[in-house]
Amino acid sequence: MSTITAPHHDTAPHLTHQGLIYGSDEAFLTAMAPFCLDGLEADDAVLAVTTRHNIGLLRQSLGDAARQVEFIDADDWYHTPGRTLGAYYRYVDQRTTGGRHRQVRVIGEPVWHGRDPLETAEWTRYESVINVAFADCPAWIVCPYDTRALPDDVVADARRTHPELVTGPCAEASRHYAAPDTGLGPWQRRLTPVSADGEEAVMLFGNDLTVVRAFVAQTANTLGMPSDRARRLVFAVNEVATNALQHGGGQGKVTLRRSGHRIVCDVTNPGQAAGLDWYLGYLPPDPEQGRGHGLWAVRQLCDLMEVDTSPSETTVRLHLTLA
Repeated sequence: MSTITAPHHDTAPHLTHQGLIYGSDEAFLTAMAPFCLDGLEADDAVLAVTTRHNIGLLRQSLGDAARQVEFIDADDWYHTPGRTLGAYYRYVDQRTTGGRHRQVRVIGEPVWHGRDPLETAEWTRYESVINVAFADCPAWIVCPYDTRALPDDVVADARRTHPELVTGPCAEASRHYAAPDTGLGPWQRRLTPVSADGEEAVMLFGNDLTVVRAFVAQTANTLGMPSDRARRLVFAVNEVATNALQHGGGQGKVTLRRSGHRIVCDVTNPGQAAGLDWYLGYLPPDPEQGRGHGLWAVRQLCDLMEVDTSPSETTVRLHLTLA
């Protein structure tokens, strides 16, 4: 069988990020089975994160070679955007450090069923941010989208978040691709409106973050959040508030509310933060840097994090489920 054209690695390692839009089992296997086999032949690490059904198809098609592929059920991998991105980083680093493998190949099929509109929007952002976060990584990632099961808007966004699209054994540039640093994609949006179950709790703060931590812990408890998750929220708010003090003139505001199965917290400071990108916190900081780790940690702790900036104020919105 022929295969997708391999990326060139004559220079520094870099990302290849492709979307596979398929509508049959045969179309999935025509692209993904050779992708795995060629990767194994090239001594690449091969990871397949996809549906149980597709795992079964691949195991049968690959035969004995399937033992060399790591398979993971997508439902066990795609929990939150921040933590999923962190897991992929660890996989790439562990497989390529010390020259163990030249490159990793990933079949990464995001989970879209059961997502509400906010979650769907954030997972679309995740697909876009991969193009920035893994730009210098020796990774070849193909993200399958099953047209039999997915809404049309999700499939349309796949064409905009992937620089290349796989059609059968071939790949071509996506005519609809919008780079993450442009204002053309659905990820460039304002904060998603949230409803509040009851009154919001609001606190203005200055340089003393001790009172902020106490306010968040007490309010989260009142709103029904278990103590272990409340500690996560306190740590996350403390990190964001620290940034707000550094860039917001020494003052800010915390707003907490319960919205369905989530606690939603806004940390707002006056003024527009210069150079603030919507994907802040998705790019892991350089371990040798003494600063810049806070918002990466926040994305690992929270289920979702939104960033919004305007000329008058900057808001970081944190979402954490109650259980």
